[in-house]
Amino acid sequence: MTPLHYPNESAEYRSARDQLLKEELALRAQVERVAQQRRALPLGGLLKEDYEFAERIDGKDTPVRFAELFAPGKDTLFLYSFMYSPEMPEACPMCNAFLDGLHGQVVHLEQRINVAVVAKHSLEKIHEHAASRGWDRFRLLSSANNTYNHDYFGETDSGQTTMANIFVRKGDEIRHFWGTEMSFADPIEGGNMRHLDLAWAMWNVLDMTPGGRGEQFYPALKY
Repeated sequence: MTPLHYPNESAEYRSARDQLLKEELALRAQVERVAQQRRALPLGGLLKEDYEFAERIDGKDTPVRFAELFAPGKDTLFLYSFMYSPEMPEACPMCNAFLDGLHGQVVHLEQRINVAVVAKHSLEKIHEHAASRGWDRFRLLSSANNTYNHDYFGETDSGQTTMANIFVRKGDEIRHFWGTEMSFADPIEGGNMRHLDLAWAMWNVLDMTPGGRGEQFYPALKY
């Protein structure tokens, strides 16, 4: 399989590791097949409306239209619905863990695409929370006065939920392309929906360890 042999490994270990490598290579091929299929999706429906969000620009809360989330020359938008609303006593710990990791990648992602984070709370509360996390790279939006979250499944009648959506601009049109719909599917046995796994380093690192994700571990807001 590979010429690698770690110091003092047993023949039993090497045989088991080689078998695992076969599975890892098969998984890599499957991940790439799925990615190709995703990239080949036809464009989805037209944006329901040119939603007006609130964004803090130069210290001032400013109305911003959905179409303005696309920078010149960048026709793809990753928009994450963050679970935080006036009905919630605090922000979602799982969303925070995901966004903590994504935050470090924004400077790289924005070389190719637009990235924004939207929550149903007021801009004041969103920025208060972002400051406590050190999120100074995200484009932060409030959807407190529009129906974006509900229309694109970042919110249900039961409250806020997690959803990442990809939108594409073609000329004067904006269309939906893909969303993390797996969050609405049945979870795997012994796990959760894993709809954001591809973009979530924390879980992928834990999957490399003997203890895995742990049966009761969930990230916390504070440690």
